[in-house]
Amino acid sequence: MADISFHDVSKAYDSMIALNHIDLTVEKGELFGLIGPDGAGKTTMMRILCSLLKPDSGTVTVRDLDVITNSAMIRAILGYMPQRFSLYQDLTVEQNLRFFADLFQVDRSVQKNRMEELYEFSKLGPFSKRKAGALSGGMKQKLALSCNLMHTPKIMILDEPTFGVDPVSREEFWQILHNLNKSGTTILVSTPYMEEAAQCTRIALLRKGLKISEGTPEEIISTYPHKLYLLRANDIHQMHNVLQSEDYVVSTQLFGDSLHVAYSQKPSIQQWNDLIEKSKHNLIQYEEITPSIEDVFLSAGN
Repeated sequence: MADISFHDVSKAYDSMIALNHIDLTVEKGELFGLIGPDGAGKTTMMRILCSLLKPDSGTVTVRDLDVITNSAMIRAILGYMPQRFSLYQDLTVEQNLRFFADLFQVDRSVQKNRMEELYEFSKLGPFSKRKAGALSGGMKQKLALSCNLMHTPKIMILDEPTFGVDPVSREEFWQILHNLNKSGTTILVSTPYMEEAAQCTRIALLRKGLKISEGTPEEIISTYPHKLYLLRANDIHQMHNVLQSEDYVVSTQLFGDSLHVAYSQKPSIQQWNDLIEKSKHNLIQYEEITPSIEDVFLSAGN
């Protein structure tokens, strides 16, 4: 029995298709990532899963319970952290935790021990008397997660929890998720950051409501069909323009101060020398590289 299952799920907002016949399964104990940019359908999937939206067609189940007909039972075993989780800014860390404990009807006799566990888990103990409004962005996310863990949910749903958080806090937050996952909690997390795909057991790549790939990060990378090279040049934009006219170039993508260039076949030394001449010696370095999840995602769009 899967913890989460989407079967042929579609959802539209007027003329905009948010989800287009999505099939997806998250097994018990997985840390599953929904990877894609804004508008990919990640938030819509999560809101349907948490019974906040109804799909236009298809079925969604949590441990074989239909999300439409068994919403109350499902909410008892789910923890849901939306993109903008509303903490009470004038309440302290401790007061926020107690409020959500009461909201989730956690018995007062177990609240103290549960809070101590979460303080150790999140490293928020030294800040228990600090108001939520005075916390940093990363600490607010840790508190939001802790509030959702007060009722010890079996499945956690997190919608872009690291969006806008600094790199150090992002790393710390992912470590918390890994520890939570090791304790047996199934986690479904969405992110627009392609590099965070490597943090997940399995992932699904989403684009404009379509699932374009699913599997472990390694499996998805292995599907990349081209030879990929990193190119550096004195003038990267001029180099990009030159490559557009090359027949054997499948795609050219800007990556910071370099280019990722996909070739239909491995270029010969003569082809590289010809490219150097054609670019008027603008090309200064080229090397074959292993594709990333972002390379696979961009390739799927071509």
